[in-house]
Amino acid sequence: MTTFTGTGVLLRFSLRRDRLLIPVWIAVNALMVLSMPNTLKTLYGTAAERADLVGQLQTNASFRALIGPVFDTSIGALTAWRVGVYAAALAAAMSLLIVVRHTRDEEESGRQELVASGMVGRRASLTAALLAAATANAALALLITAGLAGQGATGALSFGLGLAGVGMVFATMAAIVAQLTESARLARGLTAAVLGAAFVLRAAGDSTTNDGSSLLTWLSPLGWLENQRSFAAERWWVLLLFAAAVAVQALIAYELAGRRDVGMSFLPTRPGPPFGRLGTAAALAWRLQRGSVLGWSLGFFLAGVVYGGLTDGAADLVGDNEQARQIVERMGGQSGLTDAFLAAMVGMLGLIAALYVVGSVLRLHGEETSGRAEPVLACAVGRLRWAASHLTIAFAGSALIMLLAGLGFAVGYGKEIAPILGACLVQLPAVWLIGALTLLLYGLAPRLAPAAWGIAVAILLIGWVGPALNAPQIVLDLSPFGHLPKLPGGGMEWGPVLALTGLTVALVGAGLAGLRRRDLTT
Repeated sequence: MTTFTGTGVLLRFSLRRDRLLIPVWIAVNALMVLSMPNTLKTLYGTAAERADLVGQLQTNASFRALIGPVFDTSIGALTAWRVGVYAAALAAAMSLLIVVRHTRDEEESGRQELVASGMVGRRASLTAALLAAATANAALALLITAGLAGQGATGALSFGLGLAGVGMVFATMAAIVAQLTESARLARGLTAAVLGAAFVLRAAGDSTTNDGSSLLTWLSPLGWLENQRSFAAERWWVLLLFAAAVAVQALIAYELAGRRDVGMSFLPTRPGPPFGRLGTAAALAWRLQRGSVLGWSLGFFLAGVVYGGLTDGAADLVGDNEQARQIVERMGGQSGLTDAFLAAMVGMLGLIAALYVVGSVLRLHGEETSGRAEPVLACAVGRLRWAASHLTIAFAGSALIMLLAGLGFAVGYGKEIAPILGACLVQLPAVWLIGALTLLLYGLAPRLAPAAWGIAVAILLIGWVGPALNAPQIVLDLSPFGHLPKLPGGGMEWGPVLALTGLTVALVGAGLAGLRRRDLTT
C-alpha cells in the first residue's frame, strides 16, 4: 500500500458529497461573469464611450482600488476588469471551503480516523481534497472560456485559466493551514484572512498606479490575475506564478501531513482560563461566534469607508451615459445620482449582510450535527434558551455590522451622516427575514437547513445582477430587499418595513416551535 492508496475512491466520495455545493458555486460565479458582456454592450455600445470610460478610470484611484485597472477598450477586456477580482475571490472561497471540508473537518468529526483504519494511504485524503478543488476550478475555467470565447478565444482561455489558478493557490493554502490548526473553523477563518489580505494588497497597489505595476499588486494572487491582461496582449508567463505557488504550497502541505498524527495539529489549542467564564449558554454562543462577528464588523466598516470615498466620483464616472444612470437608479432610486449611488451601495452591503446572518443562524445546525449541542442541553439549559443565545448574536450582529458600515460611509464620504446611518439600518428587516427563514428550515427540516445558503445567494444575484439585466419587476420583488425604501434620498415607507419585521417574528416563532418538538440529529 502506498501513501496515495484509495485516492480515487475518496475523490469520488468527495465529489458525491459536494454534488450540490460545487455546482452552485460554479453556477453563481459563471453567471456573474457571463452576464457582464451584454451589460457592458448596453452601457457602452460604442468605442468612443468605452474609451471615455477607460480614460476616466485611469485617473480615478478609488475605483482602481475597488475593481482594478483596465488595459483595453474591448468588451472582453472590460469584462475581465469589471468582474475579475470578484470572480477570483469567489473561486478562492469555493476552493478553500472544499479543501477544509474534506481535510480538517473530517478529522475534527472523527470520520477521518475511521477512514484511515482501512486500506487508505496517509496522503490520500489530502490528495482527494485537492483534486476535488482542482475539478471544481477546471469546470469553472471551461465554462468561462466557452462563455467568453465570442469576445476572443485567446483572452477567454487566459481569463479562465487565471481564475482557476487563483482558486488552486488558495486551495493549497487551505491545505497548509488545515495541517497547522486543530479547528476547521479556524482553518477557514485564517485562509479567508489571507484572501482578505490579498485583496487589500492589490487594492493598495492599484490605487497608486494605473497599470498594475506596483510591488504590492504583484504580492497578491489577485494582482497576478489582472496582470495577465486577458483580452489585452495576454501575458502567458504570469500563469507560471500560479503554477509555482500551487506546487510549492502543495509540497509543504504534503510534508506537514506526513509529520503529524490524525486529529493533531502543529499549532496547539490554547488552554482555557483557570476559572471558567462560560457559565451560561449566551457566554458559550458568544465565545463560538465572536471571531465571526469581529471579522464581519471590520470588513463592513472598511467597505463603508471605500464606498463612501467613491461617492463623489460616481457622478463623473457615469457622466452622460443614460444606460448606466438607469441601472444605478434601478438599484438606488431616482432621487439624484449621488443619493442613488449611496442607496445602491448600502443595498449591496445589506445583501452581503444576509450571508452573515445565514451563517450565524446555521451555527445552531453545526453545533447539533457535531454532537456539541447535546452536552449543553443535558445541563439546565432548555432548547429555546440555547437557540435564543445564538439568534441574539445573529440578529444583533447583523445590526452591528450595518451600523459600522454606516459609520464607515461617514468616514469615507463625510456628508449626510444621519441619513446614511438610517439607510443602513433600514436594511435590517430584510436581513432578519432571511435569518428567520434559515431558522424555519433548521427548526422544521434540519437536513434542508444548508439550502438557506442557496436562498441567500439567489437573493444576492437578484439584487446585484437583476437591475443590470433589466429584470422584470416580478423577479425583483422576489427579494425582500426590493420592498425596502430607497434611502438616502427617497421617502421613508413604514408599511413594508413593518410587514417584513412582522413576518420575521412569525417565522422565528415557527422555527423555534419546530425545534422544540423534534428530536436532535447527529
